[in-house]
Amino acid sequence: MEEALKAIAVLTRYRYTMDPDFCVLGEKWIPRAAKNVASARRFVRDLAADWNTAEDTQEIAELLTSELVTNAIAYGAADVPATRTIRITVGRDGEMMTVDVYDSCTATPRLRRATHMETSGRGLPIVKDLSHNWGWTLNPYGKSVWFQLVAWPTVQTDHSWLAQERSS
Repeated sequence: MEEALKAIAVLTRYRYTMDPDFCVLGEKWIPRAAKNVASARRFVRDLAADWNTAEDTQEIAELLTSELVTNAIAYGAADVPATRTIRITVGRDGEMMTVDVYDSCTATPRLRRATHMETSGRGLPIVKDLSHNWGWTLNPYGKSVWFQLVAWPTVQTDHSWLAQERSS
């Protein structure tokens, strides 16, 4: 019982002591089944639309979520009961949108390049190439694989004309 309480304390600290600038926009739990990948995609796309993300963010977030959830179902399930769920969390940290896909398997993801004839192995390279940043985090109950997109770019005002005017 004492170990269970310690594990809960660690998980609570992990989930609820985020940077105060980080805002959770939504969270969804889905059963670990291939038919639920579409639900995860819609969830992330709808959140991106609701929060007025930059152009193309919705489509890219939807694609990358599909890749991570598919990996969580296909590869994150080794020796894990089929009753376990996958959690998708979408958050905002300044101009960045972070999508975090949690599964209960502690095996770390492996980035590799697929050959022309292979039917799998392209998901993580796609995530790496299309995201601003990506990675994984191990925790006491599994891992989360996440990516970040610049979804709310700050407007950079060009004041170079003012400097030129002052020097004239």
